[in-house]
Amino acid sequence: MISTVLIMTGLLGQATAATTTAQVDPAPIVSASPTPSVTAPSPAPSFSPSPTPTPTPSKNSPRVENTAVDTKPKGRTGPAGSIMTTGTKGVALTFDDGPDPDYTPQLLKLLAKQQVKATFCLVGTQARRHPDLVEAIAAGGHSLCNHSWNHDLRLGKKSHAAIRADLERTNAAIRAAVPGAEIRYMRAPGGNFTPAMVKVSAQLGMRSIYWKVDPRDWDQPETESRDAHRKRIIRIVQQRTRAGAIVLSHDYAQPDTIDAYRVLLPWLHKRFQLVPLT
Repeated sequence: MISTVLIMTGLLGQATAATTTAQVDPAPIVSASPTPSVTAPSPAPSFSPSPTPTPTPSKNSPRVENTAVDTKPKGRTGPAGSIMTTGTKGVALTFDDGPDPDYTPQLLKLLAKQQVKATFCLVGTQARRHPDLVEAIAAGGHSLCNHSWNHDLRLGKKSHAAIRADLERTNAAIRAAVPGAEIRYMRAPGGNFTPAMVKVSAQLGMRSIYWKVDPRDWDQPETESRDAHRKRIIRIVQQRTRAGAIVLSHDYAQPDTIDAYRVLLPWLHKRFQLVPLT
């Protein structure tokens, strides 16, 4: 009888232990990390991207123009109603992005030697930095053109107020060097004219100028030697220039352009009446 009681007690203890084990919470299940959400890419800008403008541009990284602009536009009117011819038989040479302390003085000497007047499209930051060169350009009888404060390729897409502030700031920098200077023209950075930019410029008394001839002197592939680059500039200008054309070139950070114009100036002067935009 005692044995029977002991056996029954042992069996009850085993059952209780089994029940207790079954009630223990199982180890928690670690869920996999949730799949991260994918952010849709931002839409591409309407203009070709340009380096972030800096107060002191590097000569090793010259300004980037808008490669999407048609280099051989047809007709008499450029983007947003900008002008691309002089309206006469005269050919206008225009030089952008300066003044440049290394190359603008060389260009001014070449122009003076050939007794040629040109149009200089000045960037505000450069005008502020080199007022003596702005003064030298004006003293040489050359025309002045507003080329924005810091060559922002997206300027034309901004508000009217932002465009006006940019252009007024540039004019102020030019007139700080040459008080009372006449600034009758504006050229949009990269040729990125918009109706807003043309309208604001007109309100400030400036006509918007595009171009008829573009040798893309700012664009030198790594595989192109300096001599080949210079020869390409010369060839394009000689082949495409016609009476009434506005020719685009750059004096900022472009030594090959200066060398090309040592050949081009006498060549052009013999064939065309070279005039500043007035």
